[in-house]
Amino acid sequence: MVDYSKWKNIEISDDEDDTHPNIDTPSLFRWRHQARIERMAEMDKERDELKKKRQSYQARLIDVKQRIGKKEGDEAALKKELEKIENEGKELDRIENEMLKKENKTPWNVDTISKPGFEKTVINKKAPRKPDENLSEEEREQRMKKFISENEALCKKYGMFRKYDDSKEFLQKHSQLVCDDAVNYLVIWSINLEMEEKHELMAHVAHQCICMQYILELAKQLNVDPRACVTSFFSKIQNCLPEYRQQFETEIRDFKERIKNRAREKVQEAMAEAEEEERQERMGPGGLDPADVFESLPDELKACFESRDVELLQKTIAAMPVDVAKYHMKRCVDSGLWVPNAADAEAAPSSGSGVEKTDDAKEESAKGKEEGEGDETKEEPIYTGVSTEDVD
Repeated sequence: MVDYSKWKNIEISDDEDDTHPNIDTPSLFRWRHQARIERMAEMDKERDELKKKRQSYQARLIDVKQRIGKKEGDEAALKKELEKIENEGKELDRIENEMLKKENKTPWNVDTISKPGFEKTVINKKAPRKPDENLSEEEREQRMKKFISENEALCKKYGMFRKYDDSKEFLQKHSQLVCDDAVNYLVIWSINLEMEEKHELMAHVAHQCICMQYILELAKQLNVDPRACVTSFFSKIQNCLPEYRQQFETEIRDFKERIKNRAREKVQEAMAEAEEEERQERMGPGGLDPADVFESLPDELKACFESRDVELLQKTIAAMPVDVAKYHMKRCVDSGLWVPNAADAEAAPSSGSGVEKTDDAKEESAKGKEEGEGDETKEEPIYTGVSTEDVD
């Protein structure tokens, strides 16, 4: 059977609801509390004194016993001293028993009614921020490619979320997305969407990108792992002050403007690259652009090429100064506007293009001059059907 009698006598300073009207109740409670503290302090003092006496008794007892065992000094005097010390020990035991009885009779109070069985303190610390890796550009590119190959679908899914709670839950589930590589991918995706003229979708992806950037910036300021800042960011952004919200919206607006500017630049770069490729494809054998050469020709030569009239071209060349005619016709040959010996090239296609044949003819002419053959050879024609004689 359980004995509950010990719970009936508990000393509490303010356990009385009704007191004498002539007594100040708060003062009475304070006096009782102070008296209890003084009694407890006195008991602690007596306990400490008893502990010191016990330690002195133990030391003297051991010393006398060792001296008796080693037969040092007068044996009768040592035995008498030992008996005296043992009597002191019995007296200490009696005092200790009385103190225990007194403590058992003392009513419990808020300080003695219970004692902690054990104590344990746990402090949750956020994971420290990883140090920035000193990677080369090639290594960063390889890391970026690996991240995209493993998490591209997850990044796109995050970029399509509309609610903050959904984004928070998704990032908590896929914490590997909270990194710089995800931000870089979202930026590239936003630029591509703007180039495809998907403006509304670009604006939403840009918003998600700024959210990720804010998380990374918050982690950098607190010097913690970015994954530890996901919950705090989304909690603050949903219950933030108007000034903070305005700053956030301004950052998004500026970011979208930068995306639009970069998209326009990339479109212009792509157009310029396509024009350059087209220009390289139409480049003549001499490395000149036929369109540029045609625009630089005099109007009378333009009319000849537009009408494709060889006789008119011969007459026009004959009417022009020799140097000017040679200059323009050479540029026409180098750009491919005019192909010398075109008729011979069509008659013998296996021998190569008209330009190649002209080069061969030049080589043969040069050899003939070196060997002394054909001393009276005429000057090489500028193009088929028009020679320097016609120009003269």
